[in-house]
Amino acid sequence: QPEEEGASVLKHAVFLQRLVRVFFGCLASVACGMLYAVYLSTYHDRKFWFSTRQELEREITFQGGSGVYYYYYKRLIAAPSFERGFYELVVDNRTVSGQTINAVERLSLYPELITSFIYRVTGSQDFVEPIYFYIGAVLGLQAVYVTALFVCSWVMSGTWVAGMLAVAWYVINRADTTKVDHGLPLRDNWALPYFSWQVTALTGFLRNKIGSSTEMFCYLTMSATTFTFLLVWEHSHYVLFIQGFCLFLLDSFDLVPPRKIADIHKVYLSSLFLAYMFQFQNTALLSSPLLSLLIGSVLASENCFQLGVNHMGAGHLDFILKFLEVKFGLNTTTDFVPNFLLCQESFQTPGQDLFLRLMQASVLPFYFLVLTVCLLSALQAIYRRLSGQPLCKTYSLENGGIGEHPEVVYHVFHTMLFGGLALLFDGMKYLWTPYVCMFTAFGVCSPDLWMTVFKWLKLKSIHPVVLSLILSTAVPTIIGFSLWREFSPRVLAELSELQEFYDADTVELMSWIKSQAPVAAVFAGSPQLLGAVKLCSGSAVTSLPVYSDIKLLKRTEDTYQVYAMRSAEDIYKLLTAQKTNYVIIEESICNELTLNKGCRIKDLLDISNGHIVYDKGEIYSFSKYGRFCHEIKMNYSPYTNYFTRVFWNRSYHVYKVNSVISFQY
Repeated sequence: QPEEEGASVLKHAVFLQRLVRVFFGCLASVACGMLYAVYLSTYHDRKFWFSTRQELEREITFQGGSGVYYYYYKRLIAAPSFERGFYELVVDNRTVSGQTINAVERLSLYPELITSFIYRVTGSQDFVEPIYFYIGAVLGLQAVYVTALFVCSWVMSGTWVAGMLAVAWYVINRADTTKVDHGLPLRDNWALPYFSWQVTALTGFLRNKIGSSTEMFCYLTMSATTFTFLLVWEHSHYVLFIQGFCLFLLDSFDLVPPRKIADIHKVYLSSLFLAYMFQFQNTALLSSPLLSLLIGSVLASENCFQLGVNHMGAGHLDFILKFLEVKFGLNTTTDFVPNFLLCQESFQTPGQDLFLRLMQASVLPFYFLVLTVCLLSALQAIYRRLSGQPLCKTYSLENGGIGEHPEVVYHVFHTMLFGGLALLFDGMKYLWTPYVCMFTAFGVCSPDLWMTVFKWLKLKSIHPVVLSLILSTAVPTIIGFSLWREFSPRVLAELSELQEFYDADTVELMSWIKSQAPVAAVFAGSPQLLGAVKLCSGSAVTSLPVYSDIKLLKRTEDTYQVYAMRSAEDIYKLLTAQKTNYVIIEESICNELTLNKGCRIKDLLDISNGHIVYDKGEIYSFSKYGRFCHEIKMNYSPYTNYFTRVFWNRSYHVYKVNSVISFQY
């Protein structure tokens, strides 16, 4: 009887201790998320002097063409009802000249739909401005993002110290972990927090030691976040394809029960179907590599080897394959669109400064250490599995086999595949570096990792279990202290420094458009500038800053011809075909000076138009016509016959496209 009472007391004490740990861990994760959101809000206000600006000046701060997304949010708020606003977006003839588009499908506007709906039903218009509500939603999701990284690292390591270290590395490397500084409304900033929670739920779902109720919770969370991720970002199915391939490898090596893989496939298929329906039968999802992988996995499990991908959209895939051929040097092209995309920073190879920054933050050396240990241990587990040897059924610290945990092996594959893509495409670093921070923090805080190393070394002088427990506490403590001493002054200095972002020329241009241009006017210009024009004035434009839409990219190519060596008549025909009333010429593009000359807009146009001459290894541009953006400023015929300058400042020249050609000599 006393023994039973003692066991009961011990059981209650263990439960209470676990409950206290979970409580303080949850408290720490929420605190980290909220502090990060407050930090971003303060930094944003300091950078743009946001609270002291007028509405027009605030809207211009949405950089990189991202303002077009906020325009639709503003339009939904201004609509008489949410239903009316939704209809106007589905049948939108006020954005792209001469076209009626489904803006919700084409621009993935569900974040704006949901945010505007919440703004309406909560009565927030009575106490907060729409722009602050929108920014608050984005920054709130960033808090959700870092909270998910915290929880994922905590779940894998067993200590919430790992979560705090993951968040610290994430914030220190913010330039390489998030695009929130580049443009708040960008789709990445809405989508990646959901992906982060999806990965966290998947991590918990893959664990061997998990209760049925916890497994169901992880499954439901994974289902909801997978669907939401697919809904809010047009590129999400490519990301899930890479994740699905990681799971395919786990299944191939028999490291995960087939039941769990089947359940995950159900999540993918149901989410794809729902996203397909909510995105108005989006055919891109039917031709997605994720769906092909799922079909292939099912057929492979039935001993069939036909992948069944004949239904895939040929045109879209042909363009992607052509783009990849050019990227990897297997082919060359003079086409403007693929060359233009390859010159975008996201598609270029990252520079050495990325890895130098990660080295300076101390995350990269420890990342390679953790990855090496986990990879070698995983290879050992895979070898034993392929040799017919069973894996350990009971996991304990003394076993020292961190590679036998399926969630760890998944993250090894995850970080290696995304890391390989990050070496090829700079934009992929935003999908890699957050998980580098999380994975590294888990490793240095995990007693299992240190125990695995000591088991390989056959350490006998000191008890390896005790030493692994000591190191899993001491190493992150030392790292955390060094990070605090070196980087906390820099992070706090970002908030104390009075920065100023003010583009007077752009403000002047937008003010002129709002006050002088007709309401029904159509503007042509660079996609980034047209995003700002659309937001600030509501005028129709010839193209949009959406680089996943080939049709819009073709219209962008036609608009960019104002920087080519073409005749006034050719440019006039191209612009009038798009029903253009005003064309905006930017000095920064016309007189662009960069070291990488092959990526200047005018160089890409010259290559596409066949205006390049090679002479003794040198490349020259040659045409019987001068460069249009230079010649039109000379104010002589035939340019004055077709165009009339109506506005100019240091950065912009606006020309009216004459409806009646005036022949003046």
